[in-house]
Amino acid sequence: MPRLVPRSPKLCPGRCPLFAGIATTLLLTGCASGPGTDPQTPMAVAGPPSVNDTKGFCEATSAEMTIPVGSAFPDGTLVRDFYTGKTARVSDGTVTMSPGTDSEGLVLLEEADAATGQFTWAGATVYFAVTDRFANGTSSNDLNYGRKPDGKDEIGTFHGGDFVGLTEKLDYLKSLGVNALWITPPFEQIHGWVGGGDRGDFQHYAYHGYYALDFTVPDANFGTRGEFRALVNEAHERGIRVVMDVVMNHPGYSTLQDMRTFDFGSLYEGFEKHLPERWGDWQPESWENFHAYHAFIDYDHPDWRRWWGKDWVRAGIADYDTPPNASIDEKRGSLAFLPDFKTEASESVDLPIFLQNKETSRSTQLENATVRDYLISWLTDWVREFGVDGFRVDTAKHVEPEAWLELKLAAQAALDDYRRRNPQVALPAEDFWMVAEVFPHSVRKSAYFDAGFDAVINFDLQEEARAGAACLPAMESIYSDYAQRLNGPDPFNVLSYISSHDTKLFSQIADNDPILQKRAAGALMLTPGAVQVFYGDESGRPFGATGSDPHQGTRSDMNWAAIEGNEVSDILQHWRKLGQFRERHPAVGAGKHKLISQQPYVFSRTQGDDTVVIAFGQK
Repeated sequence: MPRLVPRSPKLCPGRCPLFAGIATTLLLTGCASGPGTDPQTPMAVAGPPSVNDTKGFCEATSAEMTIPVGSAFPDGTLVRDFYTGKTARVSDGTVTMSPGTDSEGLVLLEEADAATGQFTWAGATVYFAVTDRFANGTSSNDLNYGRKPDGKDEIGTFHGGDFVGLTEKLDYLKSLGVNALWITPPFEQIHGWVGGGDRGDFQHYAYHGYYALDFTVPDANFGTRGEFRALVNEAHERGIRVVMDVVMNHPGYSTLQDMRTFDFGSLYEGFEKHLPERWGDWQPESWENFHAYHAFIDYDHPDWRRWWGKDWVRAGIADYDTPPNASIDEKRGSLAFLPDFKTEASESVDLPIFLQNKETSRSTQLENATVRDYLISWLTDWVREFGVDGFRVDTAKHVEPEAWLELKLAAQAALDDYRRRNPQVALPAEDFWMVAEVFPHSVRKSAYFDAGFDAVINFDLQEEARAGAACLPAMESIYSDYAQRLNGPDPFNVLSYISSHDTKLFSQIADNDPILQKRAAGALMLTPGAVQVFYGDESGRPFGATGSDPHQGTRSDMNWAAIEGNEVSDILQHWRKLGQFRERHPAVGAGKHKLISQQPYVFSRTQGDDTVVIAFGQK
């Protein structure tokens, strides 16, 4: 029989199942499906012209130039260009020096005998890796829970990246000057797939970590508890903090595979004969797409109580409450039709039935605990056991501020407990760090800083850096404004980026131009505040297969073959120089900014005893 996909309110009258980012979601709400997506983010917005079209593209020079250093370095000071290693002595407030031939006109001046500054989150370099797409350390864990490759473009399947792979690449990260590693959620994810994109043209598994099934154990595709512990310990030994992505707004969708495995929900009577023995192996007919499996499922059946249950989530099925769209109610609405945790509820709840029966779960019944209490307990147990240094909080504006403050306090207590039990470790630091994803937050001190957050992601720099990649002096007004706001009398912090998993890769913005991808390092790494390097920014990782979801291609596999084949060595070495300079000098991110000269473009950054001068030579 034909298997229909819901595509209008008539086919799904007011009770569209909140399970798969299905076509109905996109047609009715315009929401983008996928991890970390905010419902107010347009699905596809035409951006400004590419960087290649930006007026003011300038040609860098390696010719000798006279660099004024203002009051940054007194006369007689021996300074060194960190990029080339050349030294010069300040005379009459200037030094004469040639930029390195590969430096894109940059001279990075420091005192010749300068010591490495002390780490501060205000100047951190945070490397964001989608664990599954970064590095496959062991193939023994590539297939779990009945998951399979699709044998096609592998847009939404698991690719094999794991904790072991991350651990093996820590020295690589250290060479980039990285001092914090942000990883996607490590928890066990929904086992099966949902229809991907608005056309249901691929199987979308939870490779990204944002569709949690069990918050208390790692996903077998990512690795074991021992391998996660090794990752954190090895990172700490290299001075790299570990920031774990967490979600309290929603769990993952339901899938055919999980219905079968955990015995929740129900098919329509007699429809089981249309499915293979392993339900997750179902394939659509030629006239169907991957959304079509919804036609098998009886979303009004009472056995949905065996899933999360109506006390835990709003899901609009069976006797569950139906949430509004998140654009109408930010706190109690549903994002991309995901089930919405009742984090605001004050009533105590029992552990969900499927978790009570799940032998591999470490979750237990808590006395007089609310949904929020359970989630906070589960998340902070990772801090208490492994010494995780911080949380990147997904969809922060869709949960009550008081919940985040409770999470921060509980995480700090867990970190204190870890440190008491592990007094010999140099890291983690004493203070737990939390950064919020709040679309479309900019560089401003908002109420989120009163809700336990130490920083908020800055969505503005991705567009602002376009002109800076074309010509660094275009960043002056941005650098000056950021530094004045962030490092002024009332300091706060943001995390700025040029690429992300939910927007675009800079390689797309730059039309894969290697010069612009190289120059983008200067625009980003010299930005005040904390900065985020998305995996492959430093190597020109190309956009991948994406299907009908424009965000999937931003999560392509890390281009290790190009790195190991020296195909991108010029770009990579430039990013390394700038990253190492930034790590040596917290003043780059946390210092006061002072414009010294417009031609050549020269500015200083100063934080306490840490001072640097950056110059840019152009023809």
